[in-house]
Amino acid sequence: MYIEGKVALITGAGAGIGAAGAELFAREGARVCVVDIDDERIDEQVEKIRADGGEAIGASADLREPDQVEAAFQKTLDEWDKLDISWANAGINGVRAPIEEVEAEEWDDILHTNLRGTFLTAKYSVRCLKVNGGSLLITSSINGNRKFTGTGGAAYAASKAAQVAFGKMLAVELAQNRVRVNLICPGAVETEIGESSYSRHTEEIDLEIDYPEGIMPLVDEDRLWPHQVAEAALFLASDRADGITGTVMYVDGAESLIQ
Repeated sequence: MYIEGKVALITGAGAGIGAAGAELFAREGARVCVVDIDDERIDEQVEKIRADGGEAIGASADLREPDQVEAAFQKTLDEWDKLDISWANAGINGVRAPIEEVEAEEWDDILHTNLRGTFLTAKYSVRCLKVNGGSLLITSSINGNRKFTGTGGAAYAASKAAQVAFGKMLAVELAQNRVRVNLICPGAVETEIGESSYSRHTEEIDLEIDYPEGIMPLVDEDRLWPHQVAEAALFLASDRADGITGTVMYVDGAESLIQ
């Protein structure tokens, strides 16, 4: 097993990529703290992992709130007395609109959730990871890093580009403590993030670019599945990647190479 005996905390683990990661990490021998803002999703995910023979607890947290994020990490330490893997995965799409129509509050909502949430997850996990070394993972995106055709998505792209810069800075800062920091940039994935998305007048700036081969050359469908991103995270979190830090891994079926 890749991560047997490890303790992992995953944010946004109630659904989508985070849920797939929590299930995979547990199957590979890790004890997992499922962190999400939705209590019902937390309970369902913890129950699912336990029913499959894994070990898991849940912690409810709004990742924009320092006290709640810190409490999630403290709950993990109280339960298992250590932390080996922290995965800052939670995020939202938020508004999709021409930049002149994006309200300041809408911009802040995206940046606070995606970037402030990542900062707070890193802040409170690093205190634990420095004890014995470990792995910090950040879910970013191809948007803002290798793809710029998502018209109306400037705020989301900005948050995702900033995550990459943040992660690379931390990789250097934390290397002396044997804490590895790596970033995963998924392409289109079948998740529930669409529930946090809403568009406004983007048809006015639609570039109408036609890609006859589809958006993802590697697969027949137009998107990947959460478990495919989780498998990449598993490798980066494991000791098999002990020489890898500050690296961006694109999990997008070559989508960003043709768009």
